[in-house]
Amino acid sequence: MCKAERELRREIVACCREMNASGINQGTSGNVSARLGDTMLISPSAVPYDALEPGMIAAVALDDPGGAWEGPLRPSTEWRFHHRLLRERADAGAVVHAHPTYCTTLAIARKEIPACHYMVAAFGGDSVRCAGYARYGTEELSDLALAAMQDRTACLLANHGMITVGETLARAMWRAIELETLARQYYLSLLIGGPVLLGPAAIEETLAAFAGYGLQAKP
Repeated sequence: MCKAERELRREIVACCREMNASGINQGTSGNVSARLGDTMLISPSAVPYDALEPGMIAAVALDDPGGAWEGPLRPSTEWRFHHRLLRERADAGAVVHAHPTYCTTLAIARKEIPACHYMVAAFGGDSVRCAGYARYGTEELSDLALAAMQDRTACLLANHGMITVGETLARAMWRAIELETLARQYYLSLLIGGPVLLGPAAIEETLAAFAGYGLQAKP
């Protein structure tokens, strides 16, 4: 195992633990993946994150639609949409999936997040869409998620949770936390009469200003 793989495995473990510590996930419900050349490294199924070790991370061949994998433990049951995103989107170097309370509340109500705050532009457009429902772990769910994430870096999953992507794990995690913050703000605004939405010009201006905005790479 090369140094880059060892480091990425450790980063995945740290990201899984951060999801729960930050409150955007509970138990073992979320999952994290990252691209390493022509391989996807992904958290295993049903392992408590405080017991997760780098050697438990599963390796899945990106060039195999069937998801041939190596490791002591099976990959997450949600490996399919992780696999599709990393295989089909050049901008996706990592994927974070979780069940944060406010994102999931909106997803249960099948509500997208509109342009209620300029931070919606951090996800690529004037909304964060809510994908339709399909059972977890299915190819149908992957199809729905990829459609909802067209030209976006995040989506909600109906009656399920959320997904974010990033060039790196750190950036995907940054987006996951920002998305839950935005979902909470939108939800609370609905309780006091609903938000005043930003118009297309305001979002376009923010999208232009967001070039290079956000979590910066380490020098």
